[in-house]
Amino acid sequence: MGLRDSLNAALKEAMKAKDPRRVGTLRMVLAGIKDRDIAARSEASRELVSDEELLNVLAKMIKQREESAVTYEAGGRPELAGQERAEIDIIREFLPRQMGEDEVRAAIEAAIAVTGAGSMKEMGAVMAYLKEHHAGTMDFAKASASVKVRLSAK
Repeated sequence: MGLRDSLNAALKEAMKAKDPRRVGTLRMVLAGIKDRDIAARSEASRELVSDEELLNVLAKMIKQREESAVTYEAGGRPELAGQERAEIDIIREFLPRQMGEDEVRAAIEAAIAVTGAGSMKEMGAVMAYLKEHHAGTMDFAKASASVKVRLSAK
């Protein structure tokens, strides 16, 4: 079952269970996916985007909600921050298991070895390799900071 199918099935279950938070979050996710499909259309191709690209869409949605939660907390609105975090938990259910710190470090070392990166100039190649091989399983903002530290130490 593809990611799209599991999201649609989860939406149906949430509607049957009358869970308004889950229904709203899943509808928002599916709308974001539909927007991505429309943006990817061309004259020659009407194909839907791949599951890998959908993982990137979900990761972006999580990042947006994390930023919003921080902003709400700073503004003294903990109830809105809680809503954002609840949406994050629902979206994360559809992402593969996230890599631990040790796994991320090992993946970064492997990416540096494969790309032959020796300085900050090659950071883009390392990040491209990581995104290609670890989409949806790695927090690329944190990985980017680790790559920067690792390459600037050389």
